[in-house]
Amino acid sequence: MKKIASFSVNHDILDRGIYLSRIDGDAVTYDIRMKKPNGGQYLSNGALHTIEHLLATYVRNSSYSDDIVYAGPMGCRTGFYLIVRDRISHTEALELMKQAFAFIAGFEGEIPGSQKAECGNYLEHDLAGAKQEAAAFLLMIQNLTDKTIYYKQSTEE
Repeated sequence: MKKIASFSVNHDILDRGIYLSRIDGDAVTYDIRMKKPNGGQYLSNGALHTIEHLLATYVRNSSYSDDIVYAGPMGCRTGFYLIVRDRISHTEALELMKQAFAFIAGFEGEIPGSQKAECGNYLEHDLAGAKQEAAAFLLMIQNLTDKTIYYKQSTEE
């Protein structure tokens, strides 16, 4: 079998940030990397799950809702994928992520979709952990631009 694109990214040099992962026709995938791969610290399941609910709810209720294809977690617990239609510019996608993580960092109240009838693992949520992770990531992404979204190819870049 062919190696898929996400396994071709050098995780030894990948750091936290927001990256353009791939473009498939009109679908653009962003790598929302909250934790350094293989760095020893990962998103807890509860925080990851809560961020997933809040992130998906936020982006699907934004002015870009018709162009959101998917927002969901990476199995390695280092971040999320955001898949959008190419009508959203890289600059707009970055701004949307900054707004979404600000929303998560400040969220109060009942987690959307967290009731037993709405969620397949409704007991495993951690709002406090999600807010803490989102606030830390928000600080890190504040100065990212459409010029900084490309993966490094080597440690010398």
